[in-house]
Formats: sequence, structure tokens, C-alpha cells
Amino acid sequence: MKALLCKEYGPPESLVIEDVPAPILGAGEVRIGVHAAGVNYPDNLMIVGKYQVQPPLPFSPGFELAGEILEVSDGVTHLQPGQRVAATSMGGAMAEEICVPATNVVPIPDMMYFSSAAGFIITYGTSYHALRQRAQLKPGEKLLVLGAGGGVGLTAVEIGHLMDAEVYAAASSADKLELAESRGAAHLINYLEGSLRDQVRELTGGQGVDVIYDPVGGDLFTDCLRSVDWGGRILIIGFASGSIPDIPANMPLLKGISIVGVFWGTFAQREPEANLQNMRELLTWFEQGKLKPCISRTYSLEDAPQAMQALLERRASGKLVVTL
Repeated sequence: MKALLCKEYGPPESLVIEDVPAPILGAGEVRIGVHAAGVNYPDNLMIVGKYQVQPPLPFSPGFELAGEILEVSDGVTHLQPGQRVAATSMGGAMAEEICVPATNVVPIPDMMYFSSAAGFIITYGTSYHALRQRAQLKPGEKLLVLGAGGGVGLTAVEIGHLMDAEVYAAASSADKLELAESRGAAHLINYLEGSLRDQVRELTGGQGVDVIYDPVGGDLFTDCLRSVDWGGRILIIGFASGSIPDIPANMPLLKGISIVGVFWGTFAQREPEANLQNMRELLTWFEQGKLKPCISRTYSLEDAPQAMQALLERRASGKLVVTL
């Protein structure tokens, strides 16, 4: 089978396509013929050796995928060959076949395209877990989403709107903000038109927001600390800026701020039933037409490094997907 391989740590252009043996099906696993794979920021971390968990070289990147079940191992009874599914994996999705634990597999509706399903589980799962379990977002609260035009940020805008929050979307271009507005953002903030702090203060009458969803990190985090209201919550989703901020401990103390870490992958492993319930609710919203995954562009397996580079340079709006 063909697979995109990282044979040595380096940038996306160092990846190669080779024929490799099909993976061996293990106990409790499912073999999936991959139709599409989502592109995520951690893919770029993994290929340079900076992700929290590193597979041995060589490996194929890709944390999420959609396709059809080809084979199930003995003891797996709730999934069957031929089912259309989405799944997550600790790498390996950018290949024609993959074997993953059956607990990582979710059947998808017949109406759902593989390209949409491949970009659904991690982005929507992260945002729903962040807003529901970690922030405990309440109707009417003010939610500020950074990186609101990107793959994960846009899902936070959608879900925040469906949870009846007042959504403030922050992004670096008019196009990304227009996209966020189409998904329910009530207020738009362009980083290039002034400081985040000043724009939030103006829009909220100096009050600040209740919850901040931050997948960006870097220098913007300081503005987040100054943009949240008393008792507010700042959700640390990731560091797409490439810089992990230092946190001045006096600021959370003075304003009663909660700084809350969000790591969906560990949540899904440690609390599988809660994660499964989240997925059921998200897929119900999808079937009702309330969630509309934004797949801005699809790439062939040969062009997957270009997709990863676009994500690295923060040029992507919505979700990028590799199709096989």
C-alpha cells in the first residue's frame, strides 16, 4: 500500500511517498481503508520530533481519518466490515490502510462525506469538550475565540453559538472573519486593526469576556489575560503561533481567572464514555444541519506536504483534508 512517510525529522517537504506493507491487525483493532485524512497542527510537530508522543521512524503522519472498515479482529462485535466510519490514531492516517483500536472508531451518517468526516472528530471533539466540560460555558456568556477562521477555532465559534453564547471571533484577515460570522460570530476582531485587548474592551464596554478559547498562544496570551472579566476562564487549546507563553501568576490572582488546559486526546482515553456521548451529540447536530464542517481545500496524498505547510504558515481557513 502507499503511505506518506517521515523517514527523518524535518519540514513537510522532507516527507516521501513509498509502498509499504499493510499494517498487521491486532487484538481489539479494526482495519480501515482510508478515503480521507484530516490535517492538524500536531502533524507538523510530530514530523520535527516535538510532539508529546513520538512514534519510531519511519512513520506516517495523520491523526484522524474516514473510510470503510475492511476487517475487524476477534471480539469486536459492535463494528462490521463495510461500515462507513471516522477514526483517530496516534499517527498513520496518511496511508491507504490503517489499523486502529475499535474504541477509536465512530460510525458516521450515510449523508456525511468522507472528507467532512475526516476533519470532524478532533476539531469538533476538542471544541465541544473545551466549552462543555472544561469551561462549562453558560447561555448568554461572552465567548472570545482566537484563530476563529482556522480548523479548530471555527468549530468553537459554531459550538459556542449553538450553546447560546455571545461569540466574539478574532482572526488575522477579513476573509477568515467573514467565515466566522457565517458560523454564528456576533462580533469580529481583526488582529491587524489594533490590539486584541483594546478591541475587546471597546466591544464589551470595558467589561471583558467570560471565556477565551486560545489555540494560538504566544504574545496574544498576555492580551487574553487582560481581556477576561472577573472570574473568567481561559482555555489553553494549543500554540499555533509556535510560542508557548509564560504566565504571570499575579494576573489570575488579581482577577480570579481560571486558566484551564484542554487536551482532547487524553480526555478521550481517560473518559471514553463522556467522549462517546459528546460525539453522539455532535453527530446529532450534524444530522440536523446545525453543524456545517468547512473543508476549504482537499489535497492528494502526493500534495499532502503542501497542506501541512499551509497549516504551519496559518494560511488555511477552515479544515484541510487529504483524499486518497
